[in-house]
Amino acid sequence: MAGDGEFERDQNYIATRITADGRDGYPVEPGRYRLVIARACPWANRAAIVRRLMGLEDVLSMGIAGPLHDERSWTFHLDPGGKDPVLDIERLQEAFFRREPGYPRGITVPAIVDIPTGQVVTNDFAQITLDLGHEWAAHQRDGAPDLYPEERRDEIDDVADKVFQDVNNGVYKCGFASTQGAYDRAYRRLWERMDWLEERLRSRRYLVGDTITEADVRLFPTLVRFDAVYHGHFKCNRQKLTELPALWAYARDLFQTPGFGDTIDFEQIKAHYYVVHSHINPTGIVPKGPESGGWLTPHGREELGGQPFGDGTPPGPPPQSERVPSLD
Repeated sequence: MAGDGEFERDQNYIATRITADGRDGYPVEPGRYRLVIARACPWANRAAIVRRLMGLEDVLSMGIAGPLHDERSWTFHLDPGGKDPVLDIERLQEAFFRREPGYPRGITVPAIVDIPTGQVVTNDFAQITLDLGHEWAAHQRDGAPDLYPEERRDEIDDVADKVFQDVNNGVYKCGFASTQGAYDRAYRRLWERMDWLEERLRSRRYLVGDTITEADVRLFPTLVRFDAVYHGHFKCNRQKLTELPALWAYARDLFQTPGFGDTIDFEQIKAHYYVVHSHINPTGIVPKGPESGGWLTPHGREELGGQPFGDGTPPGPPPQSERVPSLD
């Protein structure tokens, strides 16, 4: 927390990469690594989406931490015996400590763990999705989309950075601000950027070009949590997402696209924020609403053209063990 009450995110992550050539000592190998996420976490949500879109379920297994944690890290409290069935650990912290005893920074998801050693390889969430999209290309499904096409990377990076600073991280700057001034600044920046996104998406189906890109993957996890958590819990309450016509239709379009909505568990999302953030919600009461059925209503975005996967195809259904509760 900065001296002026502004929330500052620690962005010092383990930057080791898993690459096709293994230049950091970790070559891409089917079955060697385990991606650890939490359904509650928006940063981990990105990795779950890209893994689905690339069709990597059979080569990169996924552990799912429960929505609750304490100062020692995410736990596998939803798994039988309270342990991840592959890594045989109760807390993600154990994988970080095996990499660096007494690891001093945040124990965060997503994280990729080297199964043979039990050590975390990386928790650099921004790089993880880029590498799943390109370094793992030899093991992707037929028809996997290119989420980071070379000719559009500058625009994708520019849009994604604006979204990160003002929206992805902006909601946290509102929620975790400890002074009125810090909150007011974050709130203003958030809604200036939301208005910018609303205008941008009035005439285009996706944020960059006419297909889904990394920019869309990075915005969606914040939008899908907006009304359920950020509007009230984080005081981002000028409007609900459902009151922003273009953004609400855009978010529904993505939610109904295979690989997006099928990664979302609203109950786990709400349980995490409303229980873990006891300094914001000391009673620990988890709200019943909002109703989620609206996510399945027609969005009409097809009229703007574009193809979600470009020349590719949608992914198949998720494995049975990874399916989330249906909204039907």
